[in-house]
Amino acid sequence: MAVKENQTSYIRPILTQLIVLVLICLGVAFWQRDFLAEVYLRNQLTQVGWFINSGIFVLFLAGMVKLVRLFVSYSQEEQAINRFLANLDLAVEPESGLTGESIIVHRYRTLRDLHQRRSPINHNALAATLLAHQSSRNTFPKFIHNILILTGVFGTIVSLAIALFGASNMIVTASEAGSLGMVIHGMSAALSTTMTAILAYLFFGYFYLRLMDVQTHVISRVEEATTTILLPRFQTQPETVIEDFADIIRAAAALVKRLDASQAQYADVADELKDLLSSYRDEMQRNSAALEKMIELLREGFRLHQPPQ
Repeated sequence: MAVKENQTSYIRPILTQLIVLVLICLGVAFWQRDFLAEVYLRNQLTQVGWFINSGIFVLFLAGMVKLVRLFVSYSQEEQAINRFLANLDLAVEPESGLTGESIIVHRYRTLRDLHQRRSPINHNALAATLLAHQSSRNTFPKFIHNILILTGVFGTIVSLAIALFGASNMIVTASEAGSLGMVIHGMSAALSTTMTAILAYLFFGYFYLRLMDVQTHVISRVEEATTTILLPRFQTQPETVIEDFADIIRAAAALVKRLDASQAQYADVADELKDLLSSYRDEMQRNSAALEKMIELLREGFRLHQPPQ
């Protein structure tokens, strides 16, 4: 399966959308700066609205920073997968040019270690572990996604409480101007906090869902590469084990046959050596008898006396 390293990125367009929307929001905020200053800054009898809106903005900003970091991280993971598959196509070391922190390299090393230890490979367990690990990275963005709209509700409740406090003062006291201003301020703060929370929730919620898509995309590519490329390399099938065991048995049987043949040859050599020794002994006996006869003839010829026994 040929995979090019310069494959179209899935994450880069999302980052482009984020940058464009941020610029658009900044442009609208600059265009409507007088209206926003009137709503959020001017004629504030208390600091409640400013405090709650600041809290919403801080939460939103912290969540967006985390989202951007995750987008960049998954973009690097996507590039690592493309590089890894390209290395396989080029028949070079798969980890060449990659760090051990990337998901695909970690998966490759895990499969390689299991294969070297002759351990069974459970792909479902590996996939579940990867999904759980990556899901744990979404804890803070998920918290921000759930809490943003609640902060707007909280601001609305507090601001309405301020408005009701001003209304009660209008009923109890004769000073209606200050109490009416408190009522209007409370309602204004309630509307501003609600508007801030809704806008922040919509913006953050869209890119939070896009983060889920990116995470699913990266994990699916890792699992696809594992299923189609890595498992055929490293997974030990039962049929393969049986075939290897049968080969070992056949090799052992052939070795036993060779040992039997060698032992038979050693027995033949021993028999031949025994026959040779027997022939040598007979020949020595014949030579000894001939030598004694020769000595006897020499003694008789030279009239030598036989030595005493």
